[in-house]
Amino acid sequence: MKFFIDTANLADIREAQEMGVLDGVTTNPSLMAKEGITGKDNVMRHYKQICDIVEGDVSAEVISVKYEEMIKEGDELAELDENIVVKIPMTADGVKAIKYFSEKGIRTNCTLIFSAGQALVAAKAGASFVSPFVGRLDDISTDGMALIEQIVTIFTNYGITTEVLAASVRHPMHIIQCAEIGADVMTAPLNVIKALLNHPLTDSGLAKFLADHEKANLPVKQ
Repeated sequence: MKFFIDTANLADIREAQEMGVLDGVTTNPSLMAKEGITGKDNVMRHYKQICDIVEGDVSAEVISVKYEEMIKEGDELAELDENIVVKIPMTADGVKAIKYFSEKGIRTNCTLIFSAGQALVAAKAGASFVSPFVGRLDDISTDGMALIEQIVTIFTNYGITTEVLAASVRHPMHIIQCAEIGADVMTAPLNVIKALLNHPLTDSGLAKFLADHEKANLPVKQ
């Protein structure tokens, strides 16, 4: 399973890259705004900076909601860097845009997926990725992981090559569950990825090893 980081923060992206676990980046308008990135030129420049750090896919989301505007914006994003994946919302116009980009050989990530039917339609239109939102479904007392499993099963049944990208991942167990189910990709903030490193027995075991080493290597009294 590929690890993407869900952020527009360059420091977090660099840290994940240096850890050796980073396969790509996902962003959205909210994440850009959180970093204070405003204005088209600044946003485009920021995407290029992300692409210069990351070797893998970088999902860059269109702001437009109308088909013609999505096409224009997506074409501009795709020209920034070969690693750009144009992120398109799950709407009727969005599905049309996915078909357009697919025919041009431009990769797309269909976002805001909340049902298997939406994922199937996006895949049939030619989406490279579909992004079901696990955490937001959990927030309304719906099993987000059940949706991931359902989409994976359907795509496997028919040999659909669209990758299932689990989004809105909130905690480390989400990551483990995604891996168990067979999601192709998961995207999460850096703190959630780093939480996989932690275990109290690791901490106590390391403390014991260091204490034993120090005790065994005390200076010999003359």
